[in-house]
Amino acid sequence: MPQNVVLQGPAPWGFRLSGGIDFNQPLIITRITPGSKASAANLCPGDVIVAIDGLGTENMTHNDAQERIKAAVHQLCLKIERTGTKLWSPQVSEDGKAHPFKINLEAEPQDMNYFEHKHNIRPKPFIVSGRSSDPSPNSVPQSDVYKMLHANQEEPSQPRQSGSFKVLQNLVSEEDGRPMGTRSVKAPVTKIPTAMPGVQKVPLCDKCGNGIVGTVVKARDKYRHPECFVCSDCNLNLKQKGYFFVEGQLLCEAHARARMRPPEGYEAVTVYPKC
Repeated sequence: MPQNVVLQGPAPWGFRLSGGIDFNQPLIITRITPGSKASAANLCPGDVIVAIDGLGTENMTHNDAQERIKAAVHQLCLKIERTGTKLWSPQVSEDGKAHPFKINLEAEPQDMNYFEHKHNIRPKPFIVSGRSSDPSPNSVPQSDVYKMLHANQEEPSQPRQSGSFKVLQNLVSEEDGRPMGTRSVKAPVTKIPTAMPGVQKVPLCDKCGNGIVGTVVKARDKYRHPECFVCSDCNLNLKQKGYFFVEGQLLCEAHARARMRPPEGYEAVTVYPKC
């Protein structure tokens, strides 16, 4: 039975439509937004819209229905048809009468005799009455090839071996030692080179012992980092200040003079090498 529903504007109305004459389907409400005006008017998914603002929807396309709904500003009048649904709930009977508030939630027993097994059921062939799905032995002529294939399936067969495998197996199974013309072969071993050719070794710092990458300071035959090029006594950086080797240690001029005291009557004079 058609019902008239009035939604007070303005939009949004809170429902979604589907269908139309261009889809060969009636205009049906498919979704209701909770808390919307459509929800407050008790519209439900599945309601069929028969008319919009008094205009029938039997010849309306989906786009025409949308434009008609958008044109409604103050209120939207819908005429709907709601299919009747019946909710079934098993009643609980007490003293031969159905209880008005209690329902029975126990599942009804089902006929399980239809299935031969409860699980892991293998599909059975479809058999028409009067016919058999398995061909009779006399219906198909059994050729020699057919008999040979079935005979090979029944008899255990040896695994197939290639000709080269049989030759190797015969050579290995001989009892008179190694056959003539054969020798033992070992798998090649790839030797890893100790040093890659063309790769330059990284010099080691004489002070910290770590490799030097980048700028290298060379004093005589020793290499140092720029930050390690310091006096052994005062850690003064010797860049552009001159350095001295005393007993294998790198020193500044002041500590080199203190280490190398001249004999009595002599004076220490610093002599720099000529470049």
